[in-house]
Formats: sequence, structure tokens, C-alpha cells
Amino acid sequence: MLRKLGKSTVVPNNLNSDIPPGQSVTQKFPILTYGQTPEVSQDTWAFRAFGSVTEELEIDFKTLLSMTQTQLTRDFHCVTQWSNLDNLWEGVQFREILNLIKFKPEARHVMVHCYGGYSTNLTIDTLMESDVLLAHKHNGEVLTPEHGSPVRLLVPSRYGWKSAKWVSGVEFMCIAQPGFWEKLGYHNNGDPWKEQRYQL
Repeated sequence: MLRKLGKSTVVPNNLNSDIPPGQSVTQKFPILTYGQTPEVSQDTWAFRAFGSVTEELEIDFKTLLSMTQTQLTRDFHCVTQWSNLDNLWEGVQFREILNLIKFKPEARHVMVHCYGGYSTNLTIDTLMESDVLLAHKHNGEVLTPEHGSPVRLLVPSRYGWKSAKWVSGVEFMCIAQPGFWEKLGYHNNGDPWKEQRYQL
């Protein structure tokens, strides 16, 4: 259940001491990136929804901040077998973004696109989860470039590679297509509790 505080929403914490199988807890938040770190300012950042839609949508950082802001605390699980617990994130629930997008009824999947060329695939149902955010703060601080500034996707129910950094848009699709790591053998769904690390 969500508590609404004016223009803010607080999602209840996941106070669960368990971690997914095969994971080890670390106090650090390692930086894992393929390729160079893109440098995107808040002034130039833009998020675009396109593909199987009846009307494309584009929002800028100022518009993102004008929307209802959500704070939540979630664990972060990396496919490389580390977990960092109780991260405080702030941003806009992705379901609010979806409410603005006129995507076609047959669209069931999205490709998340990022500055720098990275991509990852998700289902629309996953993006509708209440704790999926377009996040711009981590532990009370503005995201650093290494952690996805100015905006990253946060998908707590999936391994970290699905929480794409430097997100620039989503492409709606009728048929699932693999993203960057999925093309290299990573699992299409990436549920850490099922250890969906790689395609079998």
C-alpha cells in the first residue's frame, strides 16, 4: 500500500533479511559498466516512448521532477552474485509514465534504451510493478554519472542489469526481443529468486 504525501509517495520498505540464492551481501555498491560512462546533463536529458504506440511521448528532466515523487527502500541484486541491501531510491513510478503513453493493445514488451547504446528487455507487466522507478536519487543524493546520472531505471524484482543506467527511452514491442546482455546469453526475465542468470 502506498502513502501519498502531497506530491510525494512512500512505498513501504522490504524488511526481509533473506537474500536470493547464490548471493553474498556487500556493504559496497560496485560499479559495473560495459563501455564508457556517458555524460548526460539534466538540461539535455530526454526520455522517449516509441515503437508500437499510437502517439510518441517525450519528457525532459524538469517534467520528470514535476510528477509525483516516490521514495522506497529496496535491495539490489547483481547477477555477479553480490547484493547491497536497503538502498533508498527516489524517482517517479514507471506506472505513472505508462499512464501517459498510448501504446497499442498488442504491445506486451519493451526494449529499454540508454545513452551510450545499452539496452535491455522487459515486459510491460514488470514495468507496472509499484516499485519500478525512473530514479534520479540514491541514498538521498543525486545519482553520480557512474551510477546512471541523471536518470536510471530501477527494477528491484530483477537482477541489476535490468535496472538500466542512463535510460533514454522505451520502445514498445509486440514480440519480445533480446537486449544487450540477453543477446550474449543472459536470461530474458532475470528473476534473482529463481536464479535466472542465463538462458538454459
